[in-house]
Amino acid sequence: MEAGSLTEKAPADRPRPVDVIRRHLGGWGLIAALAALPVLYAVKDLTQGYQVGVVHGHAVIAHDLTQFGTTLVQGVSNGAIWALIAIGYTLVYGIIELINFAHGDVFMIGSFVAVGFWSAIGIGLATGTVGLVFGLILTLIVAMAVTGSLNVLIERVGYRPLRNAPKLAPLITAVGFSFILQNVGLLWHGGSPIGVSDLLRQNDTVFTISGVVVHRADVLAIGATIPLVIGVTAFLARTRHGRAMRATAQDPEAARLMGINVDRTISLTFMIGGMLAGAAGLIYALYETTIWYFQGFEAGLIAFTAAVMGGIGNVRGAVLGGLIIGIIQQFSDARIGPEWTEAVVFGYLILIMTLRPRGLLGEETREAG
Repeated sequence: MEAGSLTEKAPADRPRPVDVIRRHLGGWGLIAALAALPVLYAVKDLTQGYQVGVVHGHAVIAHDLTQFGTTLVQGVSNGAIWALIAIGYTLVYGIIELINFAHGDVFMIGSFVAVGFWSAIGIGLATGTVGLVFGLILTLIVAMAVTGSLNVLIERVGYRPLRNAPKLAPLITAVGFSFILQNVGLLWHGGSPIGVSDLLRQNDTVFTISGVVVHRADVLAIGATIPLVIGVTAFLARTRHGRAMRATAQDPEAARLMGINVDRTISLTFMIGGMLAGAAGLIYALYETTIWYFQGFEAGLIAFTAAVMGGIGNVRGAVLGGLIIGIIQQFSDARIGPEWTEAVVFGYLILIMTLRPRGLLGEETREAG
């Protein structure tokens, strides 16, 4: 009687459908999904072709990968800027597990400082090559110094007193700092986008590969990002302060017992993230030739998405996520339509999070191990 009333229990080790999908599609299936959009348009350009002009009233159709390659190069250069901003997000989250919502607006301040400084020292369209190079290097140093110091100030004033508070308190504080910096930008340059001098003549062609044109803007973004990323990676891997940052990210209390000044290490992390945001701000101003007070919100959202996509806390993942988003954005803008770009980007994010919850390269946080 009692045995007959017992309900049959499902086996405890029966895999859930979503786990089965992750196991079968989390590897090659994910790679195929990421490559689907570029491959689709590459095949379309080769088979159906695309219009390159009109001769005697008839459309001239080309069947090659020139348009595809140009879009890909522009996507990589665009993604390089997101990668620099994403590194700041991933460094801060990796060490104190805080989403620093003010980081995007620090990037915006970096753009404003860069444009204001090069204007103050007299750099313009008539400046010679040598003066332009040295002036922009000096501007880069100033922008990185200002944004690095600003990020340290935010950490010291807003986040450090709340280190042991519930996680919601520093999160709300980060949102508050974001609004403060937005209003600083609003007071600085007003509410409308403003154009800046095209110092590098960004649309000039540097070289051409099989018909694919590489412009100065592409060389600027990629060429400036590569050494900065290599420098940060080498700093984290080979220096004493870099090892202290990694130890603090893994276990702050154990790091403190080993003689590491945890507060100073966290401040250093904020400074490096802020400096990268300042460098990205300068590159963005030269790349887009437009700045405005609200650019930090969009850039921060995209960069944080890149960090999550690649694996929060993982520097290489942040770079990979930034490049992927840049490419997706460019293909969506050129082939689908700018109004669909955000939906496409976040559709890819949802897909990646479903198949690989810890991101493409995996999280590097205390919770992830």
